[in-house]
Amino acid sequence: MHAEFMAEGMRCNQKARRHPKTTIIGTTAEVNAWGSSNPCCRRVSVMNSANKDQPSEKTLKKALITGITGQDGTYLSQLLMDKGYKVYGLVRGQNNPRIAWVQQFVKGIEFVEGDLLDQSSLIAALEYCEPDEVYNLGAMSFVALSFKQAHLTGEITGLGVVRMLEAIRTVNPKIRFYQASSSEMFGKVRETPQNEQTPFHPRSPYGVAKVYGHYITMNYRESYDIFACSGILFNHESPRRGLEFVTRKITTAVARIKLGLESEVYLGNLDASRDWGYAKDYVEAMYLMLQQPAPDDYVVATGETHTVREFCEIAFSHAGLKWEEHVKTDPRFLRPAEVDLLVGDCSKAQKNLGWKRSCNFEELVTMMVDSDIKLHEAQLATV
Repeated sequence: MHAEFMAEGMRCNQKARRHPKTTIIGTTAEVNAWGSSNPCCRRVSVMNSANKDQPSEKTLKKALITGITGQDGTYLSQLLMDKGYKVYGLVRGQNNPRIAWVQQFVKGIEFVEGDLLDQSSLIAALEYCEPDEVYNLGAMSFVALSFKQAHLTGEITGLGVVRMLEAIRTVNPKIRFYQASSSEMFGKVRETPQNEQTPFHPRSPYGVAKVYGHYITMNYRESYDIFACSGILFNHESPRRGLEFVTRKITTAVARIKLGLESEVYLGNLDASRDWGYAKDYVEAMYLMLQQPAPDDYVVATGETHTVREFCEIAFSHAGLKWEEHVKTDPRFLRPAEVDLLVGDCSKAQKNLGWKRSCNFEELVTMMVDSDIKLHEAQLATV
């Protein structure tokens, strides 16, 4: 144990010489980094570092994932670990309550403290992790909230991308970078279906910020020869989707109504049409993009579009309920500028990446309903 401690200390002190503001406390590398325009000090620490050096680590590929606490982060980390990667997850704060949620699904992730608002923390995280690949999934991804917090959405979802790219350029330009772009960039669509060449017309602060992130990724690829890809992912769902998203809001309501815990659910625009796929399928496309001989951008979608109303019909019917008796509309849930129709053309991803989906729309909806019913039955059993 003492030898492991000394080895870790020597290795971290070597990094401290490369990064003069790094201090070593025990087996935790802590970085006190001052921003050039901010006299305040932000501390970035690496958690669980006692487990960092395993005998086979030199042979492992390493990946750093931002947004590790979302549905995509958990599915992607599982995929990469199954392929033999060492996975690091960037989180804000050592006491982040979402860490425990992630650990329900994935064991062995090393969580590194950092912030997409803080350039120096990203540099420190990259120096510590020395990743081969960075997957930037971190964002304020709830579209409705972006209208209320437009400035913060721009800072995290937009400028957070360039901060990470600049950190990569500073630490190691050979790191491969994936940017999570979004179908919300298309917004008021110019053509149907949408592909990699379709012009953008975003209809929310979230969509606008994603457009910036998309183009700055392209710019760093062209300007600095960084292997940087953007995946323009259409809506993708799973039982791990956040409760604030309409799909999970519906399936949770179905479960609660089925079990007699409530009687109705309030939604916004039932006629909004989306191209919905399975998140577990979509993270495979992220991985495949970074394994190609050259970087490029890809649309990932199913090529089918369904309305919120259709989602309700399948979800409630699967539980033996009539959706019309339980679904109410509420103007509070309407967006200031609605996106009416999104459907993607993923033929490029299918041809170049060999990607294909494994789950159709009805299977996805019923999977989510079954999961939420099981979840709520388990909760009731403990009461």
